[in-house]
Amino acid sequence: MTTATTGTLGVDFDDAVLGQGLPPLAEAALCEAGAQRSDAPRAMAALMRAQALAPEHPAVLIALYRHHFYGHRLAAARDVARRALVAGATALGLPACWREVPLQPLAGARDEPVTRFYLFTLKGYAYLSLRLGDDTEARDALALLRHLDPDDRVGGALVEAVRQRALVGDDPDEDAPSVPPAFGAAAWARLAPRPPGPRPSAPA
Repeated sequence: MTTATTGTLGVDFDDAVLGQGLPPLAEAALCEAGAQRSDAPRAMAALMRAQALAPEHPAVLIALYRHHFYGHRLAAARDVARRALVAGATALGLPACWREVPLQPLAGARDEPVTRFYLFTLKGYAYLSLRLGDDTEARDALALLRHLDPDDRVGGALVEAVRQRALVGDDPDEDAPSVPPAFGAAAWARLAPRPPGPRPSAPA
């Protein structure tokens, strides 16, 4: 980044994404949570201590997100993603509500940690919304991601492809038909928006 991006953390956000700037006790709590990841209650207790000490630190938010996601607590993971979007937006000078973010590419999608943090979080939020059956939220988040990351640096087009397959009744967990791979802007271009249609009725 050309300038240091600081917020309530009081440290450069790029460093914060990498775990720097954490209070020592919060860092110790995250380490404990990692060591206790096979024991969900103990890991969660350690994460709660870290959150109390550094509630909006990216490293804490990422750890909480992963804990809930890999524990299949998708609604809780999405709640953390919402908080992470606000933290990233603050660092980038964007509106806190992602629906109010301007529809234009974000600089730094390839290599700036704060930008990639925001884009990956938006992608995760869309994916979780899709898994939770909230297609409107998933559709709108992915539409924004298409504008913010037109070169598909974070792979949002893949999630949109899954969403579109689900709309026509395909099993999103099955392998897609064999097609030549597409990357970058071509991945988005392949996914022309199409209106949702009725799902096929179950056989009698």
